[in-house]
This record gives sequence, C-alpha cells and structure tokens, in this order.
Amino acid sequence: MLLATDLDGTFLGGNEDERKKLYHFINKHTGITLVFVTGRGLHSVLSLFTGEFMIPVPECFICDVGATILNGDTHEPVEPIQSHIEKKWPGRQKVLENLKHVPGLIPQDVPQERRCSFFFDKNIDTQMLEQRMQILNCDLIMSADKFADVLPKGVNKGNTLKQYIELLNYPSADVLVAGDTFNDLSLFETGYKAVVVGNSEPGLIEATKNKHHVYHAKNEGAGGIVEAMEYFPEFKKYCV
Repeated sequence: MLLATDLDGTFLGGNEDERKKLYHFINKHTGITLVFVTGRGLHSVLSLFTGEFMIPVPECFICDVGATILNGDTHEPVEPIQSHIEKKWPGRQKVLENLKHVPGLIPQDVPQERRCSFFFDKNIDTQMLEQRMQILNCDLIMSADKFADVLPKGVNKGNTLKQYIELLNYPSADVLVAGDTFNDLSLFETGYKAVVVGNSEPGLIEATKNKHHVYHAKNEGAGGIVEAMEYFPEFKKYCV
C-alpha cells in the first residue's frame, strides 16, 4: 500500500501509543510506501526526525501544500513534476506586491517555496482577494478559519500526489490518503481511498461526507489512520 498523509493533526496527531503503533506498522512492513503531504516546508519536516519517536522516513516529501516535491532519501526534486510547478509560479515578490493592500491579510514569516502563506482575520476582503488571484493566475486555499495559501494555478496536495503516483505507475486501488483540515480537501478529491481522522476541521468533514471512498474515523491523528487501515480490507494485513 501507499500511505499519503498530512502531518500536523494527522500523522503526528493522536496519543503516544497510537503514533507508536502506526510508526511500528510502517517500519515493520516493507510493503508500505510512505509519502508525507504537508503544508510545512522541507526544513520544518526534517526537524521532526530529531525527536524522540522513530518517525519513519518517507519515500517522498510533498511540502508547501503541494508546491514542492522531493525524493525522501536525496531531497532532490522529483522531475518533471517540480519543473512544471515552477513554471506556473509568478514569484513571491509579485504575489506580496499584489496582495499588500488586501484588508485582513497578514504574511506569515515562515520558509516557503513556490507559495505564499498568510494569516487572515474577520476583516478579510474576500472579494478583493479573489480578484487579485485572477490577476496573478494563482489559486487560493483557506483553512482552519485563519490560514490562506497562495499557490501556482492548479497546484495543490491532491494534484501533486496524483502526478507522483502516475509517475510511479502505482496501482490507485492500493493508495490510502489521510488528512484533517480543509487544505487536505484536494487529497480526498483524487478518488483514492481516504480517511478523515477524528477531530478534523468541520469544513472538511462536511465537504467529504457523501464521498463513498472516504472513511470518517472516530480516533484522532495516527489512531484514525490505523482505524482506516483496519476498515479497508486490502490494508488490514498491515495492522499486525
């Protein structure tokens, strides 16, 4: 199986025992291919491997909400996917210049590649923001009632993952995706088997409630992923 999972609130979520159980399954079974699909930048992801838990190293990092895709071992760009994304990006300075007068929008001071991240508040002028997106020919993803990500047109977690799976020629029936916030929605629109883990953002739960391929777990974070692996018959064999 190929497990493509968000990090914060998902793969890193749940209690300590649930995380240890999931990480043990992945480290034990060579038949599990792991892909991280996250809003974090690469350096933030790499800092996780210095912690106390034996977090498995993925075969691929999809970072920056889908705008960066790197080999898990070498950290080199996965081509030709990365180059196609790069060509669509107008550049950070151009994005910041076009959005600097949008009320209620505050740039995040975090490392990021081929995307610009912002905080927004109740004063956000969504109409003005949407107009600026059209000028920039970029997409906007808003989540958790406070985060906004500007991305190259057509770039998101789901599309980048789908390109990677097609590049591998990996069977789509053997893919499981996992997430917990609205910026994970594109993962659930790929058609792959999926799990919305417990305590997910209400907007994501609502948007996926009628999707037959999506399992809504009771357990949070890593526990929700294990719950889904036990739910889907083809993945249950890895839960030992």
